[in-house]
Amino acid sequence: MAAVARLILQDFRSYEALDLPVEGQLVALIGENGAGKTNILEALSLFAPGRGLRRAELTAMARQGGDGSFAASVTLADEAGRLGIGLGPADAEGRRPRLARIDGATVGSALAFSDYLRLVWLTPDLDGLFRGAAGDRRRFLDRLVLAIDPGHATRSNALERALRSRNRILEESPGQGQWLDAVEREVAELGVAVAAARAEAVARLSAIIAETRDEASPFPHADIALSGEIDALVASLPAVDAEDAYRDLLRQGRHRDRAAGRTLAGPQASDLDVRHGPKDIPAGQGSTGEQKALLIGLVLAHARLVAAMSGIAPLVLLDEIAAHLDPRRRAALYEGLTGLGCQVWMTGADAALFADLPAGAQRVRVEMGRAVTE
Repeated sequence: MAAVARLILQDFRSYEALDLPVEGQLVALIGENGAGKTNILEALSLFAPGRGLRRAELTAMARQGGDGSFAASVTLADEAGRLGIGLGPADAEGRRPRLARIDGATVGSALAFSDYLRLVWLTPDLDGLFRGAAGDRRRFLDRLVLAIDPGHATRSNALERALRSRNRILEESPGQGQWLDAVEREVAELGVAVAAARAEAVARLSAIIAETRDEASPFPHADIALSGEIDALVASLPAVDAEDAYRDLLRQGRHRDRAAGRTLAGPQASDLDVRHGPKDIPAGQGSTGEQKALLIGLVLAHARLVAAMSGIAPLVLLDEIAAHLDPRRRAALYEGLTGLGCQVWMTGADAALFADLPAGAQRVRVEMGRAVTE
């Protein structure tokens, strides 16, 4: 199990300085709204590729009243390593370098932390996932993929840049066929790679859901699938043929895409279809409680998949997870989290929500700028 034994923050969000020893498999951060509980989860989330659980810019994470820099570090259990990330002091031109270190040695980015640590998280922002926009589900899916395939972020970012280039050429120089051919070849290669990574993640997650499914569980199983033009191509054709077919779609859609001001076909238009398995209805048609339970079940299955594929039991971050669960579901959640074999960090405003935590769980009282184990 990849577990944090010590968390140190300096000038991060509401924390001027924090040094928190960690001993529990389940860690409950308890405090009033605005006390800084989610700030701790956000600091931990920075050790995964991407922009953290709030998707904030790094400059926004520096403590107000500080010098604009910040640092976060974790010491892993069993002397597995010390990881650090942050923003350094401004240079002469006002730029702040992003810093990432492993055991004191500088590394290129948080991608290097993937050999030591994997993360899975669930926040209240995701409560409306199944009824929200397709873009929200794509971001959720890409986070799932990233936890098992850290290179997914690099491919996705490269695809976004290539799509921006194509859109710019269509707007400014639509007659430049050679330029468009070149950039569409790049878009097709990256697009198929991104779609294929998503398809593999969905297939593996579906398999582990089927393997661990319990009809008596208060967290129902989800049936998941991808929908979109490129997803159909990737599902039915070898990669090389899918790239050719996608290039044809791009070529045929130039006039339409120019009028729309964006590329309409590709992974950026895909959706993650989720159904409530036991009821066989679209997830968005379930009650608010059913959707929350379904989402929790999906995240627990994802944590199992990450552990199975990476060999690293992930850190699981659950923000305000228990607030809207009835006592039966809360008890089942804590039992399920214990069985995961992962270190789990949870937040909540009411200590009573964590009364049923198993022995050995760590309760941390969080106040403005402070976090102390009770």
